[in-house]
Amino acid sequence: MTRVVLVHGIAQQLKGPETVAGAWLPALNDGLAISGSKTLPRDDVSVAFYGDLFRRPGHRGLGEPPLDASDMESGLEHELLLSWWQAAAGAEAGVPGPDAPARVRTPRVIQRALHALSHSSFFARLSEGAMIGSARQVRRYFTEAGIRHAAEERLTRAVTVETTTIVAHSLGSVVAYETLCAHPHWQDLTLITLGSPLAVRGLVFDRLHPVPHGGTARWPLPVKRWINIADHGDAVALVKELAPRFGSRIQDLTVDNGAHVHDVRPYLTARETGLVLAEALA
Repeated sequence: MTRVVLVHGIAQQLKGPETVAGAWLPALNDGLAISGSKTLPRDDVSVAFYGDLFRRPGHRGLGEPPLDASDMESGLEHELLLSWWQAAAGAEAGVPGPDAPARVRTPRVIQRALHALSHSSFFARLSEGAMIGSARQVRRYFTEAGIRHAAEERLTRAVTVETTTIVAHSLGSVVAYETLCAHPHWQDLTLITLGSPLAVRGLVFDRLHPVPHGGTARWPLPVKRWINIADHGDAVALVKELAPRFGSRIQDLTVDNGAHVHDVRPYLTARETGLVLAEALA
């Protein structure tokens, strides 16, 4: 019985649905326990996994070389990286901003951005190739119709008549929003978005399906309640409040994820997340 469907974000291509569930469910149950609520058994939770859509095929010999700054495509990939850089620099004193002089010889803007982000609390755990790959996954989702459709199909198959709640992290919140809009016959669902970039103008918001009009996006009809949760320093969730763009019914909350501002696990263990999830399940 799938009561809760989890939708992951970027950089999950080397995992699978059981791996994601193995990481998410303990954290989710910790959040429920911390909020004084009952925990969920594994059978009540399903993962809408689409990470494999971004996995590169294997190659003979030495394989593909890792991505570096020269592989960064102009346009959306470039703009995403710069927006993350600006947000991280604004939130963390240890991250040199775009106007700060480079301490190492990084003449290209992209290389400077990658170097600066390596000092941020979220991106410090990622290699340059992983940062570039993360931006590329966002770009591919919005520009490759096959990937977008396949991700929607994965979530569609995961939702059952017993489902009451969808919990979506990062790019997964985009997948969840677009899928919910495409299925107006679904009813009475609670949507919990974590570290969502949905309201970031130009990069995400204006690329959504259905297309927003007049700076306002369509409300997903199956959703009776929408709670959006963001850490104040989360560079991916550049715009922390979704209500101004998606409707005043959204409850925007902030949490403190410590050093791991975009990691889904501290989002899930937060008491605030546990409380809203418990209310949805009740």
